[in-house]
Amino acid sequence: MKLWTGRFSKEIAKETNDFNSSISFDQRMYKEDITGSMAHAKMLAAQGIITDEDKEKILTGLQNILDDIESGKLAIDPNAEDIHTFIEAELTDRIGDAGKKLHTARSRNDQVALDIRLTLKKETDEVSDLLQKLLAVLDKKATENDDTVMPGYTHLQRAQPVVFGNYLRAYAEMFKRDLGRLADAKKRMNFSPLGAGALAGTTYNINREMTAEALGFDGICENTLDAVSDRDFCIELANALSLVMVHLSRFSEEIILWCSWEFKFIELDDAFSTGSSIMPQKKNPDIAELVRGKSGRVFGDLMTLLTVMKGLPLAYNKDMQEDKEAIFDAFDTVKMCLTAFTPMIDTMTVNKENMRNAAAKGFINATDCADYLTKKGLPFRDAYKITGEIVSHCIKTNETLETLPLEQYKQFSDLFDGDVYDAINLETCAKNRIK
Repeated sequence: MKLWTGRFSKEIAKETNDFNSSISFDQRMYKEDITGSMAHAKMLAAQGIITDEDKEKILTGLQNILDDIESGKLAIDPNAEDIHTFIEAELTDRIGDAGKKLHTARSRNDQVALDIRLTLKKETDEVSDLLQKLLAVLDKKATENDDTVMPGYTHLQRAQPVVFGNYLRAYAEMFKRDLGRLADAKKRMNFSPLGAGALAGTTYNINREMTAEALGFDGICENTLDAVSDRDFCIELANALSLVMVHLSRFSEEIILWCSWEFKFIELDDAFSTGSSIMPQKKNPDIAELVRGKSGRVFGDLMTLLTVMKGLPLAYNKDMQEDKEAIFDAFDTVKMCLTAFTPMIDTMTVNKENMRNAAAKGFINATDCADYLTKKGLPFRDAYKITGEIVSHCIKTNETLETLPLEQYKQFSDLFDGDVYDAINLETCAKNRIK
C-alpha cells in the first residue's frame, strides 16, 4: 500500500519502487516509529481529534506489532516502501478504520524527522557508553604504568622522557573531548519536529509540547519549515564520530608501531591478533589496522551528508533520504571499532624494560642536562650549546649522558658536579616535569 496513491492513475513501475524504497535501511527505526506513533495517538485523543476508543485500539495494535517484530513473529516486508508505510498498513490490517486515523495531523516528513532524532539519540548514548568503557580501560592501564619510563617523540624522533601512563592519558583526553562533542550534538538535536506536518504545520488543534515531553525532548522545533528539512544534527554527529575515528586511528598507528620488532614496546594478546597464511612467524595487529582503515569510511559518511545538504532548498526534498544510510553507517562503524579496540588495549602486554631501554638511547635527557646548567646560573642558550657539544662528543665515543664520566663533563663546564647524574636520571626527568 502506498500512502500517496489517490493522485495517481497508474501503478508505480517496479524500477521506481525499487529506487524509491528505503525499507532496507530505515527498518531499524521500527521501534522509534511505533513509539512516536503512540505519543501522537495519545495527543490526538487528548485534543479530542480522535476518540479514546480509537486511541486504545491504535495503542494496543501498535504494541502488538512491536512485540511481534521483536519476537520474530512478524517479519518486516522488504517490498514495503518504508518502515512507516509498513507499520501503518499492518496496523490498519489488524484494527481496521481506527488505524487509518493515526496519520491525522501528521506527515511522513515530520514522522521521519522524529524517527531519526529518536534513533540517533539512542545511537549517541550507545557510542558514549563504549567511549566510557574505553576510558575506564585507559585509566587502569595508565595507573599500572605511571612508573614506566619511555621516550616521548616529536617528528617521530626521540625527544624527552615521559611515562607510559601519561602517554595513555593523552589519548584519554581526546576521547573525553569526543564525549563532550557527542553530548553537545545530542543537546541541539533534542527538539521534537512532530506536528510540523509536511512543512507548514497543521490546521488541527494539536499539542506539540505534549508529544515532545512524552518522547523525552527538551522542547519543540519552533519553525516548521526547518523542523522537516534540518539535518544539521546528522552532520554534527557525523563530525563528532569522525573525530572519534581520527583519535582511534592515531592510537592505532602507535599500536602498530609499538608492537613491531623495531619497537617491541607492547605485545598484543593472541586473541586480538592474526597470523599470516605463508609466514608462520607473523603476529599481525589487524584490529588496529582495520580501525585505521575504517576511519576513511566514517569521513566519507560525513562528506556524503555535507554534499547531500549543501544545495537543498526548503523544505523537504527526497535527497534527504540519503541521510540515513550515511549516518547509520557512521554509528555502526564507530561502535564496531570501539567494541574491538577496547579489549585489545585491555589485554595488551606492556614491555616496560624495552621502553626503558629505548628511553636510555637518543639523549632524550639532553634538555634536562641544559636545565641543570641553567639552574647553576648559566644562560639557557649557552647551556643549550654546551649540552649539544656533550651530545656530539658522546656519539663519537659511544657514551650516553648517564655513563659519561664526571671529569669529561667538567671539560665542557666547571658547573658540572656529581649531582648532574640525579638531574639527568630518566625516572627523575619524567617525574619532575610539570604535567
